[in-house]
Amino acid sequence: MHFLPENIDNYVVAHSQQEPLLLQKLSKETWQKVLNPRMLSGAFQGRVLSMISKLIQPKTILEIGTYTGYSALCLAEGLAKNGTIHTIDKNEELETLQHKYFQKSDYNNQIQQYVGNALHIIPKIEEKFDLVFIDADKSNYVNYFNLIIDKMNTGGVILSDNVLWSGKVVEELNPKDIDTKVLLEYNALLNTDERVETVLLPIRDGLTISRVK
Repeated sequence: MHFLPENIDNYVVAHSQQEPLLLQKLSKETWQKVLNPRMLSGAFQGRVLSMISKLIQPKTILEIGTYTGYSALCLAEGLAKNGTIHTIDKNEELETLQHKYFQKSDYNNQIQQYVGNALHIIPKIEEKFDLVFIDADKSNYVNYFNLIIDKMNTGGVILSDNVLWSGKVVEELNPKDIDTKVLLEYNALLNTDERVETVLLPIRDGLTISRVK
């Protein structure tokens, strides 16, 4: 989903850093072989994630929602020396593809893969996080936030994807649409919880940056 006029969006992409070759190959294979390839972060948003991570230089990253590993590799670009990214996905069918590209990257020894329910896995990770990227099932966004907020280091950053949800957040709510309902609650939570300060960016389908006080 793009909220900018197409010509402006094209200009933005053309004047931003281009994705590395390995990520180009991963993107191509994802579109060729995996269901719902639109779930891929994509080149522009991937460069945004990379830049934020490089600015923070996190020692520990948590990613909720690995998909094919594209965003994990983008976030890993900013890892501090000897840093670690923990990435979780419930779809075991994607684990082999993720691992294939993680092994080809410069960050293979810094990436910890998990397959399963993030709500069960996160409490078992005995580390605090400098950077968290939430890009999984929207119906659990509030649950994820409540689970990670006390595991964040002061000054840590929480990135939340798809928070504009193709514009549904400003449309009349369908009572049966649980994902949109939870996203509305989540966006309000990030904007009112005194433990974080938040800005919502209209990048692709909406990306929220929340800094932990």
